[in-house]
Amino acid sequence: MELSVHETRQLYDDADSVHDFDHILRVLALAERIARAEGADPEVVRVAALLHDWGRHEAQGQGRNHADLAAERARDLLMARGEPVERVEAVVHAIAAHRFRSMPEPQTPEAMALFDADKLDAIGAIGIARAFAYGGAHGQRLWAPLEDVDADRWDRAGDEPDVHTPVHEFVVKLSRIRDRLYTATGRAIAAERHRYMEGFYRRLDAEVGGEL
Repeated sequence: MELSVHETRQLYDDADSVHDFDHILRVLALAERIARAEGADPEVVRVAALLHDWGRHEAQGQGRNHADLAAERARDLLMARGEPVERVEAVVHAIAAHRFRSMPEPQTPEAMALFDADKLDAIGAIGIARAFAYGGAHGQRLWAPLEDVDADRWDRAGDEPDVHTPVHEFVVKLSRIRDRLYTATGRAIAAERHRYMEGFYRRLDAEVGGEL
């Protein structure tokens, strides 16, 4: 089962800067690293990583779970190419299970590798860059005081897009990612990336307040 970077790049022509093909390549590199360390099937992981966000833009427009749409498209593509059903379904499960906020949960080493790789791309230095890129594209304020962001209240009441900032994104979501990962390799990478994020947002608070 083979799928090249060249033939998949065009599938993401309409993606935004947070989920564009650069994101796919970063996830691919991490997923392959995790797969090697955790004994997952590298071929399944590679194909799933390359296809995991296919159709994300269309899914959002339709109000659909993008992981479900990407999984459907991956199944159609791979079956049309005559790939073995069991390997196709391994790819499909990995894609369907990669989303942070929805079921199913990853059940295989390959799905766990993809899930962790996708979440790792949301934290650390690249995660900070993505949070601010998204915030800028959606007219968010640059900053809010860390101490003013009540994660428990947001859990109860849900997101409030009109006050959301990259700082909210860190407190409400990004700071929790390290505890949601499945593989030992992913958790080790997340620990260092988490420390970096914590330091950045504390520094941001200090600079805004004129302390540094």
